[in-house]
Amino acid sequence: MHLDRERCVGAVRSKDARFDGWFFTAVLTTRIYCRPSCPVVPPKAENMTFLPSAAACQQAGFRACKRCRPDTSPGSPEWNRRADLVARAMRLIADGVVDREGVPGLAARLGYSARQVERQLLAELGAGPLALARAQRAQTARLLIETTPLPMAEIAFAAGFSSIRTFNDTVREVFALSPSELRARVPGNAAAGAPGTLALRLPFRAPLNPDNLFGHLAATAVPGVEEWRDGAYRRTLRLPYGHGIVALAPHPDHIACRLTLSDPRDLTVAISRCRRMLDLDADPVAVDERLRADPLLAPLVDRAPGRRVPRTVDEAEFAVRAVLGQQVSTAAARTHAARLVTAHGKPLEDPEGGLTHLFPSPEALAAVDPETLAMPRTRRATLTTLVRQLADGALRLGVESDWAETRARLLALPGFGPWTADVIAMRALGDPDAFLPTDLGIRRAARELGLPDTPAALTARAESWRPWRAYAVQYLWATDGHPINFLPV
Repeated sequence: MHLDRERCVGAVRSKDARFDGWFFTAVLTTRIYCRPSCPVVPPKAENMTFLPSAAACQQAGFRACKRCRPDTSPGSPEWNRRADLVARAMRLIADGVVDREGVPGLAARLGYSARQVERQLLAELGAGPLALARAQRAQTARLLIETTPLPMAEIAFAAGFSSIRTFNDTVREVFALSPSELRARVPGNAAAGAPGTLALRLPFRAPLNPDNLFGHLAATAVPGVEEWRDGAYRRTLRLPYGHGIVALAPHPDHIACRLTLSDPRDLTVAISRCRRMLDLDADPVAVDERLRADPLLAPLVDRAPGRRVPRTVDEAEFAVRAVLGQQVSTAAARTHAARLVTAHGKPLEDPEGGLTHLFPSPEALAAVDPETLAMPRTRRATLTTLVRQLADGALRLGVESDWAETRARLLALPGFGPWTADVIAMRALGDPDAFLPTDLGIRRAARELGLPDTPAALTARAESWRPWRAYAVQYLWATDGHPINFLPV
């Protein structure tokens, strides 16, 4: 996108927020970089240059605009619609892997050398993994400075900096203000808040239809791990340094997010996983434009544009729940999962009282005696095989997964058919083109709309919906009166 200069200039002049996060505008005369929708008067075209990432802007000596705050833009939708090396690397960097494991750890997870990863990121993003992680640390630091009363020393280490000096130097370089000056700019002492709890706003590209997104999460919520309360979806989080509880509530121009963390170093990862679960970095205009081209889908899109794919904060957890949900109702799947949680989940305390456990880890489930699992023998074998492979690392379902390869590995497991593999690909792996032609709800919706309803014929018709077939699934499911399609009251 940033290489199409004419299109970028047009987006800046029209202050088009759809392109926020796609690219950044660096102004040569002021040495400031902005999001495309920056409210200030656009500079002359000859004074603009366009870069693909905030890290590239910082590497080139530009500082962040104080008006439009480009560091708070939604993420680029590129990283969640692609499965190549660069996209998988960006998902891992967002998940904090470079801070925890360094560039060698990032490369090892991707199966490439550190030099190959560095070269490809530089070629596409104008910055290597260290610079991209540094930009993310700066963004986290600013968030903590402005929304918490934490001392600066604690913020420095919570954001991932190795020293207070590096923290101070980076914040001053990126934002042209010291940490204390950033905090002083917060109106009404907004940085004061409940200890351990952070309140923030998660941006997204409009439109966003919250009905199926929050409806699905609420209707399938596992008691003790998830709940819908006071207009918000709440759940527990297993995080690299500890655990957390998040409450997410839809608003017209943002998602309100309230996080309680046992260790503040998990902030970046928690935000990244919540954004991924709610599919907030999607480009709904591009998705809906492709689907609207089918005359039978167009009325569904026009009626409720901006549907997202509800995903997950824990890929292994979702895979287990997908197996529990094979050929049973939503209520039965919740009951099976709740039994596992009560028996094998790690207890935690919820100040609001509604949540009680973390979902059991693959390691905990792999240690369970299969004979104690109250489910049919064949499904028990499917579940135990899955959790053992997850626990010993033979199967990995992280954000770095290659979608096609992982789907093939899932299909090779006993008891895994196309529906189970594809629903995991769609909601856990994040493949935007995953499709469920054998799903009974999809076939029923297709029949009512006049689309082919046999799996083979429907798959052939859906070729024109690529690469957004997972979003077509959401529109087709929404024709039903199931609770997953309605925002809870």
